[in-house]
Amino acid sequence: MEIDTGDTAWVLISAVLVLLMTIPGLALFYGGMTRTKNTLNMMMMSYISLAVVGALWVLIGYSIAFGNSLGGAGLLGNPGEYFGLRTLMSEDSVAGTIPSLAFVAFQAAFAIIATALISGAAADRISFRGWIAFSAVWALIVYFPVAHWVFAFSSEDGGTVGGWIANQLAVIDFAGGTAIHINAGASALALVLVLGKREGFGTTAMRPGNLVSVMMGSALLFIGWFGFNAGSAVGANWVASTAFVNTLAATATAVIGWLIVEQIRDGHGTSLGAASGIVAGLVGITPAANSVSPVGALILGLIVGAVCALAVSLKFKWGYDDSLDVVGVHMVGGLVGTLLIGFIADPGSPAGVAGLFYGGGVDQLWRQAVGAIAVLAYAFLLSYAIAWVINKISPLRVTPDEERAGLDITVHAEQAYDFSGIASGVSALPHSGAVPSSGTTQQEVKA
Repeated sequence: MEIDTGDTAWVLISAVLVLLMTIPGLALFYGGMTRTKNTLNMMMMSYISLAVVGALWVLIGYSIAFGNSLGGAGLLGNPGEYFGLRTLMSEDSVAGTIPSLAFVAFQAAFAIIATALISGAAADRISFRGWIAFSAVWALIVYFPVAHWVFAFSSEDGGTVGGWIANQLAVIDFAGGTAIHINAGASALALVLVLGKREGFGTTAMRPGNLVSVMMGSALLFIGWFGFNAGSAVGANWVASTAFVNTLAATATAVIGWLIVEQIRDGHGTSLGAASGIVAGLVGITPAANSVSPVGALILGLIVGAVCALAVSLKFKWGYDDSLDVVGVHMVGGLVGTLLIGFIADPGSPAGVAGLFYGGGVDQLWRQAVGAIAVLAYAFLLSYAIAWVINKISPLRVTPDEERAGLDITVHAEQAYDFSGIASGVSALPHSGAVPSSGTTQQEVKA
């Protein structure tokens, strides 16, 4: 098939937008949500996810995710088929109407952010080495196989066999409600159960360190997500346009839904709630961006925003310490968005499937439910096993002293904000000649 330069340009731009979602988007979002003493550590987990998963993707990840399914079972792509990507450099190597390496680049950004999302649940207490080990093993045996299940489609001539969820089960997951969000959310829950709770969880206020950073990070996530969803059309076409409008619509009403819940429950809507509502709406519409109408997207966003706003408080009721609400937003939002397709899928949409409310019965609904539950169960069980084994080899969690002092200073020997000059009463202006100390912890500043 001949390469289309317009499609290629859109997919490459979309790849950049999705990378923007991780760095700086997610790094700023998570970095601002955590406590000041752990800001840099939180941001570093996004950076190292890009480094680790990016390297693994080039070596073997793409092949596992998009190689021909071993034995035709739809469970795992051939790890050696595209090892190192050398065979895809040819001008004749295409994926539809774009060069194969353009598709590789786009999907690499998905793998990176899926991994980085999990880190928010373990904020304030996971060791940096432990996170590196977990993220590497998780990408290899959880994300890459699940990406094959969901994103790898069989060729029309039957020469290439793809994943079982996309082909045999025929689940609609346009851009990763199962492969990205349910996958990351369920894995985050497993990881925090192994890690345990932060000191003071449920009894000590753990307020975000920088709400301006949270707002800026959510804005960058919002902008980048148009590449995430509209880019998943893998072309500059009507499908991309539909996904773009639906993404905008669902995000708008998700913010409203979240703020309504806050207003009723707490008596005020917050900037953190607005930022979280943006992410919840984006998560919810991700699987459904090509299968619902714009009005359906508005309805979906309102439901997802409200449900996720309620879900984030469950950690206090049920006792799991999901530091930055990865479970409540990504797992729950991914589940709601994936299941709602079975109800409100519009036959006039690009997906061309009718949900229950459009006369399609429960046929698509049961498919969506089976796909969502399968990914959730696989991700949770494998992630729990990965964390448990790593923890037995070397503690996943930092020491109590390191946790109390903060991971910025104890792990990275740095601080996000240097208050030493202010605390000591010495001017830190350049003309004063004062040289603020770089080794002062937040606790010492307060003292």
